[in-house]
Amino acid sequence: MLSLTESSKAALPDVDPVAQQHSQAVSAKLREMLGASGGTLPFDKYMEHVLYAPGLGYYAAGATKLGASGDFLTAPETGKLFAECLADEVAGMLSVMPHAAIIEFGAGSGRLAETLICTLARLGTLPTRYVMVEVSPDLRERQKQTLAAVAQETGVAIEWHATMPSEEVEAVVIANEVLDAFPATRFRVEKEGVRLASVCAEGESFAWDWSSPLIDQGREFEIAQQFSLVEGYETEHNPRASAWIRTLGDVLSRGVLLVIDYGYPEHEYFLPDRSAGTLRCHYRHHAHNDPFILLGIQDMTCHVNFSEIAKAGRESGFEVLGYTSQEAYLLALGLLDKAASLSVDDHRAQLALASEVKRLVLPSQMGEAFKVLGLGKNWPVDLRGFAMRDRSHSL
Repeated sequence: MLSLTESSKAALPDVDPVAQQHSQAVSAKLREMLGASGGTLPFDKYMEHVLYAPGLGYYAAGATKLGASGDFLTAPETGKLFAECLADEVAGMLSVMPHAAIIEFGAGSGRLAETLICTLARLGTLPTRYVMVEVSPDLRERQKQTLAAVAQETGVAIEWHATMPSEEVEAVVIANEVLDAFPATRFRVEKEGVRLASVCAEGESFAWDWSSPLIDQGREFEIAQQFSLVEGYETEHNPRASAWIRTLGDVLSRGVLLVIDYGYPEHEYFLPDRSAGTLRCHYRHHAHNDPFILLGIQDMTCHVNFSEIAKAGRESGFEVLGYTSQEAYLLALGLLDKAASLSVDDHRAQLALASEVKRLVLPSQMGEAFKVLGLGKNWPVDLRGFAMRDRSHSL
């Protein structure tokens, strides 16, 4: 996700009355949950509620999330170049697995699928079916509207599922900006151990609660010990992302998983200057770090620990095929040549194309913050996107 502005709470855009009412409903439900649980909720449960509660959570309600009128930009929303580059990689995969499906998790507006299918049709390498796994009922409807014409024109069977398919399958699996929104635990290092964060009510709002017992075991404690985290260091851990990889390993008989997200290998994730963690919130293209405001109407994310994802993959029968920055991945797939080949006469269109390229590859934009991890299962060939600068050794 790309938020265009870093903001303090005071600088955030105004909230319209309808959105405010929705946020109050989320807050009221959360207070009910706190009452039923003794006054506190583990942070991952809180994050799950404000993002995914049916009819209330950010991803389960109807507000616009993507694009200029939403809260953030994703690479497929910037234009078609990202998906066209990805299509070249996927076409190579489908030539090895001609009967494979494409499975896309968290497909957003459906723009990535739209461009991907159209480009694959032009390349003559369409999948047998395109499976969209989307938890948001609202986004599923938007995706269906976006893809109706494409399905009819290309003949590709497009399916929608709320959860991961349970049958064994050969597939190309795409997870673009998915794992960052998985509910994470948050913890703080203290002198005698590690304390997990919870959330409590505080007046009309909510606040951190650090009253849970100290722990001296578990992955959070292991992280604190492994990276010599100092007293007061706060950060996140995402066991649900690793569990997702393991479940996918049970389902995928053969194929490739591409994880595209912002994050770090773990030796960078837990650097001393990240002592406040990676938790970020996004509202109307403003990024900030207060998870207790704008409930149900702002996004909430944590950076991905790619080392943990790679480890979970290896434990689930995957092989690491490559790991690199989005910039290196797209350049290896011919991004600049694709941009140069486009015939753009209009001056505004030229500027928009140049802006799209810069946003995708500049280190100050998405180029370095976003990484691409390739995991293969029973996979025989190298992937082109990692040919320029593979950083697998850093995981």
